[in-house]
Amino acid sequence: MLYEETVRTPAPQSFVDVTSLVAKAVRSSGISDGHILVSVPHTTAALTINENADPAVVTDMLRRLEQTFPTHDPADRHAEGNSHAHVKSSLLGTCHSFIVSEGCLLLGTWQGIYLCEFDGPRTRRLIISIPK
Repeated sequence: MLYEETVRTPAPQSFVDVTSLVAKAVRSSGISDGHILVSVPHTTAALTINENADPAVVTDMLRRLEQTFPTHDPADRHAEGNSHAHVKSSLLGTCHSFIVSEGCLLLGTWQGIYLCEFDGPRTRRLIISIPK
């Protein structure tokens, strides 16, 4: 089964916590145990799993990604001017698998699932594949 959610990102670069959207799809599917796959089919967005208790973690991650791969680099040749977003997306990845146990996502105490925006704000697709 495929579930699709639309996520509107709020800024040029941001992390949007989509844990509840993924958990809702898991509940709707009726799956008890197994694996699911979550994807963002975009070349300038990504997914990551990280702490969702302290918002400073997301702020720090965005800051460090920007330091390492700055938005404006005069050496970049891509005509759209968003090479940094492509690099960040490739680095973090656009697809992750998750374990479902007893009908719930099996995440660590502090873990959340984030859709990472690097070329926004935009409307992004979040696709959740859950086996029957």
